[in-house]
Amino acid sequence: MTPSLGRTAEATVPKRMVAICTSLGVYGPAFFPSKPGREYESTPYLEPLQDLRDRFSVLSGLSHPDQSGANGHTSEMTWLTTAKHPGLGGFRNTISIDQLVAERIGFETRLPSLVLGTGGSSQSYTRSGVMIPAETKPSKVFARLFLDGTPEEIQSQLRKLHQGRSIMDTVQDEAARIGKRVGSADRDKLDEYFTSVREMEIRLEKAEEWVQRPKPKVAAKPFQDITNESDLIGRMRLLFQLVPLALQTDSTRLVTILITGRNDVPVVPGVTIDHHNLSHHGQDPGKIDQLKRIELAEFKAFGDFLRELAGKSEVGGNLLDSTMVLYGSNLGNANSHNSTNLPLLLAGGGFTHGQHLVAGQETNNVPLANLFVQMLQKMGQEVDSFGSSSSSSVPGLES
Repeated sequence: MTPSLGRTAEATVPKRMVAICTSLGVYGPAFFPSKPGREYESTPYLEPLQDLRDRFSVLSGLSHPDQSGANGHTSEMTWLTTAKHPGLGGFRNTISIDQLVAERIGFETRLPSLVLGTGGSSQSYTRSGVMIPAETKPSKVFARLFLDGTPEEIQSQLRKLHQGRSIMDTVQDEAARIGKRVGSADRDKLDEYFTSVREMEIRLEKAEEWVQRPKPKVAAKPFQDITNESDLIGRMRLLFQLVPLALQTDSTRLVTILITGRNDVPVVPGVTIDHHNLSHHGQDPGKIDQLKRIELAEFKAFGDFLRELAGKSEVGGNLLDSTMVLYGSNLGNANSHNSTNLPLLLAGGGFTHGQHLVAGQETNNVPLANLFVQMLQKMGQEVDSFGSSSSSSVPGLES
């Protein structure tokens, strides 16, 4: 396969970031090791990853403060933003870490970021706090990244982009006139609106530049979507197959994936109860057994994803070496909708791994945003804070 910008072998290998959230939590006793350090004993969920042990770290004692919100699941809105009290009156989300980086380096790739999910919701939010809808059909993403359109299709895309920019100009001119006649409160709202318009203008401008460039060629065949929405694991695996192709061709350097909880029965052997119900198991052994079957299948799929990254060579190493992958959930205990002590696994990306790092205590968690600062710095961003961070690092996590 060839990079979309024709990068030579001598060029610097770019840094990448992937964040994967499972919105119905992870059953803690099957995930967290009982002891900290490098000599930790494996757990049922980590067992499928043992050949990769030196390539990831298990993190505990991390969370976002003040996550009580409109309901027990609204914390999925803030997993990558850290905004407080999601969904309550007056709540306005903040920018997610992937979109912060996309603002700064997104113009270097065909897609500033790749926002994926098993449902329409996502973890990615713009600076104005607007969610970027997730793409759920890998076939569409594959075509967008790797299939060149006909000259007529390209011209049609350009016309649509020009039309979009014309609309932005008209709307912005009209809003500017209104802004001269309103009070300060309304002017603040208009300023938020202007910010969104400017964001869209930049996206349209960059999209126009990329439309006329040839797309990279890959050996993989076009993807076929899985139409059975209850086949959670199959749909996860298909998304996981797409990401290494997008990263290795430098089509994007930022990926988020939201594995959305559903009220149906996943296609997993031995599972007969819907996933959401199982996440609220009430300590019922039978429900916990079925929940563990689903989540073990998720970890097996995730392990195969990491192996795929590690198996793709590039200058000075492999794709996992230059790609940090954060896997976890916005819920520390889905049974009680608790959002502390989040289950987190960080792989690759140039960190020194192979440990269970206990960052904070059960009743005194360290802000997860401290980790975000380190991740942003790994992406080459000169920042010393993000959201609710209290410092610029998680002690013990070595770069």
